[in-house]
Amino acid sequence: MAKKESYEEMLYNLQDILNKMENNELPLEELMKEYESGVKLINKLYKTINSLEGKLTVIKGNMEMELKNE
Repeated sequence: MAKKESYEEMLYNLQDILNKMENNELPLEELMKEYESGVKLINKLYKTINSLEGKLTVIKGNMEMELKNE
């Protein structure tokens, strides 16, 4: 099973794709593949952010309940 990329690794890979695309050195077909990879990475990043945001909301809610009960 492949190791799951960290958020930071995904950001680094996305930046690498952007740099390749900005250099205008890629043939069109390869440029499209890089674009597709970038879109997939962005979707993974959004999912990670949404997941973390949900966890933070739960933690915040639990902390508020604990403070009210004290």
